[in-house]
Amino acid sequence: MKTALEIKPDISYKSPGKFEETRFEKIHNEIFKNSAEASKIVAQEIAQLIKSKQAKNKPCVLGLATGSSPIKVYEELVRMHKEDGLSFSNVITFNLDEYYPMSKENNQSYFYFMHQHLFNHIDIEAENVNIPDGTVAFEDLNQYCIDYEMKIKNAGGLDFQLLGIGRTGHVGFNEPGSHINSGTRIITLDHITRVDASFDFNGIDFVPKRAVTMGVSTILRSKRIVLMAWGQNKADIIKRTIQGDISSEVPATFLQNHSNATFILDQSAASELTRYKTPWLVGECIWTQELKSKAIVWLCQKTKQSILKLTDRDYNNNGMSDLLASGGSAYDLNINMFNVLQHTITGWPGGKPNTDDSKRPERANPAKKRVILFSPHPDDDVISMGGTFSKLIKQGHDVHVVYQTSGNIAVTDDEALKFAEVCYDFVGEEKSKINFQSAIDFLNKKSENQVDLLEVRKLKGLIRRRESFAAVRYIGLKDENIHFLDMPFYETGQVKKNPIGEEDIKRVSDIIAKIKPHQIFAAGDLADPHGTHEVCLNAIFAALKKLKPNPYMDDCWLWLYRGAWHEWDLHEIDMAVPLSPDEVTIKKHAILYHQSQKDRVMFLGNDPREFWVRAEDRNKNTAKLYDDLGLAEYEAIEAFKRFDY
Repeated sequence: MKTALEIKPDISYKSPGKFEETRFEKIHNEIFKNSAEASKIVAQEIAQLIKSKQAKNKPCVLGLATGSSPIKVYEELVRMHKEDGLSFSNVITFNLDEYYPMSKENNQSYFYFMHQHLFNHIDIEAENVNIPDGTVAFEDLNQYCIDYEMKIKNAGGLDFQLLGIGRTGHVGFNEPGSHINSGTRIITLDHITRVDASFDFNGIDFVPKRAVTMGVSTILRSKRIVLMAWGQNKADIIKRTIQGDISSEVPATFLQNHSNATFILDQSAASELTRYKTPWLVGECIWTQELKSKAIVWLCQKTKQSILKLTDRDYNNNGMSDLLASGGSAYDLNINMFNVLQHTITGWPGGKPNTDDSKRPERANPAKKRVILFSPHPDDDVISMGGTFSKLIKQGHDVHVVYQTSGNIAVTDDEALKFAEVCYDFVGEEKSKINFQSAIDFLNKKSENQVDLLEVRKLKGLIRRRESFAAVRYIGLKDENIHFLDMPFYETGQVKKNPIGEEDIKRVSDIIAKIKPHQIFAAGDLADPHGTHEVCLNAIFAALKKLKPNPYMDDCWLWLYRGAWHEWDLHEIDMAVPLSPDEVTIKKHAILYHQSQKDRVMFLGNDPREFWVRAEDRNKNTAKLYDDLGLAEYEAIEAFKRFDY
């Protein structure tokens, strides 16, 4: 597999079916370490195409996409325009889609999105920008869509089409059932698509039910297609698209018929591909300890056997004959793997004092550790590691919880109005730091997509803050060990956040420098749908890099937990903390203190269940996986991965 530096934008891609290193894949794809690295490569290809057309005095016709996937591409194109002199004077653009109905002024419109991220910052001619109009009268839509198609044709067709992919397999808004011959048209959005869009609209009730979209045939006529996908949430649909049969149920599979299409993926989006997930089924492997663990756990699950019951035949019949040959025998491989997994299990997440720690995930000394638990939102701490949190306190460690953001965007207007009215009735206006009457008036008159007043954001932040106090007091934490950073990047009043800044990193650095921890727990769950976890983790990484020269950092270990969206795979787990039935109940009750996030959660993601249900099921499922592999049986297990920074 090529690295990012080896892939050049002018690479000559081979036809589908001719290039692949495995028998499973039907679309050319390249896997990158992260989306930032990959996006630069895509932007370079677009820039080179623009320049080559300029040299021939020809227009460059680009098909553009919206959503989170192309944002970093647009950022790089803007940078190249401002710093490298890349001109867009010969560029004509056609966007894939637009919600219907939708005004151009609405900050959720794709017209607004494209101008915010690209068009306002480059030298493209306004008349060369084409975005489907969400305000066309319904009776005029059919002719409007025909005209849109003709405008693309008259421009010479699309030289390059940039795509994302939805969890339904849609490209553009071509939802399941779309025909390969479909053209630009109005379409009803799939429920899953609307759920995914609900993050941007502050709830599914505000997401339009229809959209205008380019058709599958329009997209397939493009001379070059690049589809980008980032994150664990896209892994399943990427596998179905690249490895599955062509079907209208997964419209993106029609791209298998295109002679010049490439999927650009990060490692998480590619994680379900056969050559990535089970490379031993593809060819010979370099058997690192991590790959051995991954393969043997997979073999147990496939054969429905515990580790110590695996035989030579099991290894040979499932593509692992070279592992068996290098390991000597199934018995030796099984024993070694059993010990690796067994040594991850500990009821002492801060280390067990006065014991041999050579086979334990954490150090015995110091016996009483200073611990920071970073929580991106005000409930991630108890959702993700409430049981471990409780154990650390009970076992006498100096535990501090640090809430990185206020979480105010996740409080519904109805919840805020309820609290505002109670507070106003109780204290009146003159004794309050918040103008509750102003907040009440605003919430009663608030229009769609209107950004909250500062007073309302303060109120929503206080609701979440006091829920956090109640939750961690319940599990035994002292008030003086509760810290709120209110990182500035988050405080936009909208789902879209600002880029991480120096002040964000400084606030994280300052609290680490103040506490001088032996352990840091942080959210490593990058499947969080609106990106806050990733930004918060990057702030921690930046702070640790800054603080690393300090002597106290030599004895600080970083443990990553995962949140409400995804769990570590068994082969990735370095510390597994078992929970008793009583500890599971304590964790559930702590989560339930976050009442504003119960019943009407605004950002559920692709799982409609409440957070406490997800957390309980996930922890019980991890315990069952350990049990199925032949290890001790527990009620539940919270999992962590150690990260060397």
